[in-house]
Amino acid sequence: MTSPSPDQGVASQSASSTPAAAVRQLVLGSRNQKKSAEIRRLLEPYGIEVVSVADFPDAAEVEETGSTFGENACLKASEVARQLQAWTLAEDSGLMVDALEGRPGIYSARFSGPDATDEQNNARLIEELAGVPAEKRKARYVCHVALAAPDGSIQLQEEATCSGRIAEQARGTGGFGYDPYFLLPEYHRTFGELSPLVKQQLSHRARAFARALPHLVRILTEAGLRAAE
Repeated sequence: MTSPSPDQGVASQSASSTPAAAVRQLVLGSRNQKKSAEIRRLLEPYGIEVVSVADFPDAAEVEETGSTFGENACLKASEVARQLQAWTLAEDSGLMVDALEGRPGIYSARFSGPDATDEQNNARLIEELAGVPAEKRKARYVCHVALAAPDGSIQLQEEATCSGRIAEQARGTGGFGYDPYFLLPEYHRTFGELSPLVKQQLSHRARAFARALPHLVRILTEAGLRAAE
């Protein structure tokens, strides 16, 4: 991934001190740097300028109280949009493992505790799957995307999945979260072994954004956040 240009850096820094009503970028309702970078790569070809909610020090954390990925994505998009009075794109995603009755699910980021690291979550996942044969380690990644207008109203939602299984050993160092253990059988590779470019074509997040992008581009163009072609 290329480094941000000096101009992009200035835009991000000035956004935090700009009145909310003047924010003209699309805000990403995520403080996860790796996830935000992945979303930026997906939106970059469409000329959509984005800034993370993390660049706004006064923006409060959104409590994920929903019971589904969709509910949490909408909560994050709506609350951040209202706080900043800006168009906001949020997503909620996670891993669902058949042998664990769908867990970790919406608790994927905190599977082993509130401040869990990827390593801790992966360790718990592998511990709970100890003794489970390969054919019963089926899993899927889920991603739900939601777009909110500055008044907090939800304007767009899409959801997509990517199916695979959980490997017994970590493979690869790319990606984040459970990627080193999430194996795509048809490619004989884990997400951790795939390049960002390949993952950008295959992942649950890429699939959800592929569905959302035609509508997202139209909405943002009409809102003046993207120049019409």
